[in-house]
Amino acid sequence: MIKAIFFDIDGTLVSFNTHRVPQSTIDALIELRKRKIKIFIATGRSLAQIDNLDGVDFDGYITFNGSYCVTADHQVIHKGIIPKEDIDALIRYQEEKESFPCSFMTKDEITVNYVNDRVRELARMVDVPIPPVRSLREAARNEVIQANLYVDKAKEDEIMQIIFPHCEASRWNPIFADINVRGNNKQTGIDKVIGNYGIRLDETMAFGDGGNDISMLRHVAIGIAMGNASDEVKQAADYTTENVDEDGIWKALKHFNIIN
Repeated sequence: MIKAIFFDIDGTLVSFNTHRVPQSTIDALIELRKRKIKIFIATGRSLAQIDNLDGVDFDGYITFNGSYCVTADHQVIHKGIIPKEDIDALIRYQEEKESFPCSFMTKDEITVNYVNDRVRELARMVDVPIPPVRSLREAARNEVIQANLYVDKAKEDEIMQIIFPHCEASRWNPIFADINVRGNNKQTGIDKVIGNYGIRLDETMAFGDGGNDISMLRHVAIGIAMGNASDEVKQAADYTTENVDEDGIWKALKHFNIIN
């Protein structure tokens, strides 16, 4: 019996085309709650950025790719901070060798050191404001839970080797990479959440579409890839449903007899 279902936001719950949750998905989430199945968000977004779920209530939130997990009333279950030495190494690299756009994400705010086309495109894609510009040194005065590097995959690989020995990268879009302290991902977040609620792993299901969803799709009892997911994500899942704009969540839940 499934007792908990985890949902990515962008490209899974929320359409990249309309920036809304399809009505069929809203209906499915309401039906899950009626059946006493707990529903959780599992996203790379910060908690402050989760403002596009059309008023649906969730039982908890895995944010920053598993690095910050909270209950519905925002009691902290888990927090993973990027070590200061890694942040300092990135700042030195930017000041002494090469500068590129980078966002520092703290519990309460997101800032970027400067804006280029990559930064603007990501903001457009997920329908969020462009972060305010602030120097990395100023932004790093607070605990950094996640960093976003607006670079290609080759540069990401180079940077991870020389700057972030205590961290790992994940990427759901070619525009940028998410950086979190090593051992923190959506799989980690699921373990923290179900431990808090007394739910077994074999009672879990998850929906996702991006590279940062692979760990959780492989980890849960039933991992479902959206039809708009990449082939790599689909291969990590147990089942592939339709895309977000074609009632994929509703159809998958019916396929597995979770809802009628």
